[in-house]
Amino acid sequence: MISLPRLYAILDAGFFTSTENLVTVAQALAAASCSLIQYRNKSGNAREMLAQARELRQAFPVGSSRMPVRLIMNDRADLCLAAEFDGVHVGQDDLSPEAVRRIVGPERWLGVSTHNPEQLREADLTSADYLAIGPVFATTSKEKPDPVVGVEGVRRARELTRKPLVAIGGITRANARSVIEAGADSVAVISDLLRDPGKSAEEFFRILR
Repeated sequence: MISLPRLYAILDAGFFTSTENLVTVAQALAAASCSLIQYRNKSGNAREMLAQARELRQAFPVGSSRMPVRLIMNDRADLCLAAEFDGVHVGQDDLSPEAVRRIVGPERWLGVSTHNPEQLREADLTSADYLAIGPVFATTSKEKPDPVVGVEGVRRARELTRKPLVAIGGITRANARSVIEAGADSVAVISDLLRDPGKSAEEFFRILR
């Protein structure tokens, strides 16, 4: 079973004005000891996504001991392989976890998003390495978010799986501790890492110790 860090940073390309800006933020997060970063791009074409992903991979070479960072590709198993990422995270409307596993193989990490107990039970039976539950709180990072599950939803999810559990959706430094106390192993954060990323990540780690 894999071990997740407390903080799971998600870099949404829609929040960045350039690839250089995105990579700079990723480097600041890594310098603050963030070791798990997901690249997400819901609006770009495959060529743009691959170009950005390769820039991220170049910033954190495979096998580097200086700033070891595990890079996760959102949605696209094919781009995960092409960019030599370390794993892929899929949602309910993407390829099935088992189809993704056949593409990426046994070594890369596979995460699956769930939004209710039924989805979580189904995902728990797959070869996914970790499961995500959310949105825990109201979020602005998705155009059509699923219903909020709240801290109780995290607690319920914890009862239903032994796989590592990531909580996502509207998580900030103000509420992160309550999510961990409800049973999540890790919190996925987007917006609350954008302003002064290095300092923000350090504060998250202090809160989540």
